Amino acid sequence: MTETQRQASAELELKRLEKRVDELVATVRQLKDENRALRQRQEVLAGERTTLLGRNDQVRTRLEAMIGRLRAMEHGT
Repeated sequence: MTETQRQASAELELKRLEKRVDELVATVRQLKDENRALRQRQEVLAGERTTLLGRNDQVRTRLEAMIGRLRAMEHGT
């Protein structure tokens, strides 16, 4: 293999590697964007969960109070 052929082969290999690095950089950017979006969604869902748990507790408390009043009425009659 001549020096010119070796240089041409090395250039082709460098171009191939450069293309692959560019593809990897694009993939990393995409994954970072997806990760950021998923984290934001997770925060929203965690907030919704907290709200729902609070409402659940309120409903449970009110229901227990109603049951207590019904039992008191039942025993009072």
